Amino acid sequence: MPNGRIVLGIESSCDETGAGIVSDGRLLAHAVASSMDEHARFGGVVPEIAARAHLHSFTPVVQEALSQAGLRLSDLDAVAVTTGPGLAGALQVGLAGAKTLAYAAGVPLYGVHHLAGHVAADTLEHGPLPDPCMVLIVSGGHTSLLLVRDLVRDPIIHLGDTVDDAAGECFDKVARVFGLPYPGGPAIDRAARAGNPCAVAFPRPLTGAKDDPYAFSFSGLKTAAARWAEKHRIAGAELPVADGAAALQEAVADVLTRKALAACRAYEVGTLVVVGGVAANSRVRSLAEERCAAAGVELRVPPLTLCTDNGAMIAAVGDLLVRAGAAPAQLSVSIDPSAPLEYAALHPAAVPAPARAA
Repeated sequence: MPNGRIVLGIESSCDETGAGIVSDGRLLAHAVASSMDEHARFGGVVPEIAARAHLHSFTPVVQEALSQAGLRLSDLDAVAVTTGPGLAGALQVGLAGAKTLAYAAGVPLYGVHHLAGHVAADTLEHGPLPDPCMVLIVSGGHTSLLLVRDLVRDPIIHLGDTVDDAAGECFDKVARVFGLPYPGGPAIDRAARAGNPCAVAFPRPLTGAKDDPYAFSFSGLKTAAARWAEKHRIAGAELPVADGAAALQEAVADVLTRKALAACRAYEVGTLVVVGGVAANSRVRSLAEERCAAAGVELRVPPLTLCTDNGAMIAAVGDLLVRAGAAPAQLSVSIDPSAPLEYAALHPAAVPAPARAA
């Protein structure tokens, strides 16, 4: 048995049902069920399908995590769950299940912000986050640049966000135009291996002298890639998918790392943490390594299995909250599908029932 308190984390914000168990910063178990294959024929996540998949996967995933750790429900000391942001129906399934487990085990429940979970995922591989550190979150729905101090005690300072398409969303949409399968990020990465990243001069959005230095925009890049593909098809020419994928990937990686390193210099921060699903992209990782090494900045990126959505990252936040003595949520806690990232703990108040007419 672990010496510290044992925290079960539940993640269900999108199309992965995740359960992870953490004790004193150590990952004990990690189980994920994905409904990605069910969404693939639609070219994107269908909320109703995702919610139903969570219903089917919740209990088996939790049981698998407990089995991996050699634990029973009665061994838990706390339950942490994603309460936002995410798909409303998907979040509801995870929260209802987490409330049930916490009540049955007689342990406190912690509501966790999904993006704070991505930040905390790195601690499971590399230990406590430096104070301060710069965090670049890149995923299908989020591209954010954050200044993080104590993750569970201090406010998280938002330096910039995407103003339209996130990096992962850009990959998904362009992959469809290129005739590549869903999810687009891994497909673009695979195709790019045989391509020339200099073959197409795709734009680098919001990198001009007058642009917001920490804001991101990938909608124009998506449109540029679509028009490039359209020109080839109108001309009856074969589309050089590998070159297009390599050039697109290079543009995304260039913008992400350029802005992240600029923020490190401006705020005199010596550590960059890159997290989220797009952190698994090979070019994003390699270019970040090159530029961080040149700038004398330490780079921290979680292992590939912890980049995409998972319960371990939520358990990591819950573990930090427990060790910090943070107040747990009430069982009346609700979801917040569009929650801003201000603190790691996310405990939206339950909406009161409307008064009945006399």
